[in-house]
Amino acid sequence: MNFYPSERIGLFIDGSNLYAAARALGFDIDYKRLLTVFSSKGYLIRAFYYTALVDDQEYSPIRPLVDWLDYNGYTMVTKPTKEFTDPSGRRKIKGNMDIELAIDMMEMLDTLDHIVLFSGDGDFRRLVEAAQRKGRRVSVVSTIKSKPPMIADELRRQADVFIELNDLRAEIERRGGHSPHPHHPPHEDDDFDDADDEIVSVHGVQRYVGSV
Repeated sequence: MNFYPSERIGLFIDGSNLYAAARALGFDIDYKRLLTVFSSKGYLIRAFYYTALVDDQEYSPIRPLVDWLDYNGYTMVTKPTKEFTDPSGRRKIKGNMDIELAIDMMEMLDTLDHIVLFSGDGDFRRLVEAAQRKGRRVSVVSTIKSKPPMIADELRRQADVFIELNDLRAEIERRGGHSPHPHHPPHEDDDFDDADDEIVSVHGVQRYVGSV
């Protein structure tokens, strides 16, 4: 990773996208270790984590993770999901956090030298370009080791540095007893397409579908 000790660093984590990338590689992220890794690279100013929450459930499966991150050095950005029915009659719950992430990143530019974006979503290419025009370096963390790759080619090309998530595995993999397991509920037939990030209800189980 190409970091300078004097850099002011900001992490912007697209929660569902990072979860899906790590899951595709077959490991869970220890968020305490992740924070330690990037804190050692320079001056870590802020670590944002973005996720949507299903408010109408008595128990949200990602609430333990959200609460833990909130108490352990992360700035949590959440919003309620919105339910709708698609043309085929399937119930879907939409939870796109792209706008929130983009606004926060642009507002933080004056206090950052190096932005680290944890997402493979191609919709962020123009955001990365805008930050670069302001003189900021942007690294993007995702993976090309999964099948299919989890990062859009246009985003990878735009980044100053592409950081392969699998290369960080030894430093950030959850080994038990540290940060909680990310409780984005898995589903064996998760897929990725060009649609906006959303949470889809399948047989009563909420699953994330992220865009690349």
